[in-house]
Amino acid sequence: MERPTLVIVGGGTAGWMSAALLSHITKGRLADIVLVESEDIGTIGVGEATIPAIKRFNRLLEVNERDFVRQTSATFKLGIEFVGWGRKDSRYIHPFGAIGEPLGRTGFEHFLARRRLNGIVEDFETYSLNCMAAKHDRFRTPPRDQSLLSTLSYAYHFDASLYAAYLRRRAEASGVCRIEGKIKHVAQNPDSGFVTTLTLESGQEIKGDFFIDCSGLSGLLIEKTLHSGYEDWSHWLPCNRAAFVPSERTEPLTPYTRSTADQAGWRWRIPLQHRTGNGHVFASDFISDEAAAENLVQGLDGKALADPKFVRFTTGRHKLAWNRNVVAIGLSAGFLEPLESTSIHLIQSGLVKFLDLWPGREIDPLLIEQYNRAMANQYETIRDFIILHYKATTRDDTPFWAYCRNMDVPDSLTWKTDHFRASSRIVLTPGELFQPTSWLAVMLGQDIIPEAYDPLADIIDDDAVAAHFERVREAVAGTVETMPTMTAMLDGMA
Repeated sequence: MERPTLVIVGGGTAGWMSAALLSHITKGRLADIVLVESEDIGTIGVGEATIPAIKRFNRLLEVNERDFVRQTSATFKLGIEFVGWGRKDSRYIHPFGAIGEPLGRTGFEHFLARRRLNGIVEDFETYSLNCMAAKHDRFRTPPRDQSLLSTLSYAYHFDASLYAAYLRRRAEASGVCRIEGKIKHVAQNPDSGFVTTLTLESGQEIKGDFFIDCSGLSGLLIEKTLHSGYEDWSHWLPCNRAAFVPSERTEPLTPYTRSTADQAGWRWRIPLQHRTGNGHVFASDFISDEAAAENLVQGLDGKALADPKFVRFTTGRHKLAWNRNVVAIGLSAGFLEPLESTSIHLIQSGLVKFLDLWPGREIDPLLIEQYNRAMANQYETIRDFIILHYKATTRDDTPFWAYCRNMDVPDSLTWKTDHFRASSRIVLTPGELFQPTSWLAVMLGQDIIPEAYDPLADIIDDDAVAAHFERVREAVAGTVETMPTMTAMLDGMA
């Protein structure tokens, strides 16, 4: 029987991640894979920061880390530093690794709250290996042993265009056929509405049985063709523009992304081996494009290598990520601003879920329903975590921050913050990307202070708790001293 044809519409990070993973996993036995892209259509290319899940994606592709780091000009990432979010003068790190260690069956956060209520106010970062290594610009890939260093959790910063090119080479070596050209027309089956044929401006026709829409914010198939509908979240996340510009590399290389709150949004800084990526996400209702670009350029710590470029977006998601015989991956599925570096993860998550539900020749509606439920949960729980950063502020020094401070938020987020404030408990729903450590770091970092804690924490006496805290703090500090700088680590991998 002739194999079906799977057509990927669009290249860039989403397209080539799709092509590389699907071709590698299916080994050319389940479908012929074709990717259509036009070099005349640019990609946003700002998704340079990732979260630790990217390592799982690379492992699925059997990627050698040293080769990957060299090929993509990558650096290592231990977390995100947030500057000026809770208060204008505040600064904290959201680490990827653990904060402290539980004592008995009770979480570390409950003992932090207990000590604070007893008058001992301390910085949670001193109990986090990721935080303290980041503050000292240290990094080392963790060993496979039982040491504290083995618990270090990390991701990468990399050049998105280099990553796409890297994956393209792997995909084409696995049999993916790339076709250059702009799509002029999309044909559908008149009865089912399934997409059947793409016609390029050159007149070439590309027939397919299944389509992956990686066309970015335009949503060529999922929205312009299939009219899946869009759920707009801009009332909770009012930023709708981004300006971005590369600048010269500066030393030291920092093993974290920096997010600095600005008058009407925030600025990112992402250190790569060959340059620094910079951007400004902002709300056009509160600042002009020109003023936002000026803030971005003035905040650079190295010489700009180009003029700022702009992209417009509306935060939200398409109501159907899988519609008929089309699955939207990446920005064509939805847009969540890159505050917590989730853009590439959402590509990865969508692809893995699609592989879990790979359809036969006849597409079962149950697969579509399950996929859409899973992806909706991913987007909505990440949305709430991002909203938390804006809502949990005491700032009212600009109209933008006053709006964020006073805005209504989803009940699902209020539920979480109320629980934490009342009892130090972090309540999550199944399948959430961000786990308790992440919520703990942001809520404490932005001054959501618990008023009580788990009563089981009182089983352990004060002296034992103090000794536990001292042991963790000293172990973290001692381990950081043994680690090389990130620059030295990268030099050793060259």
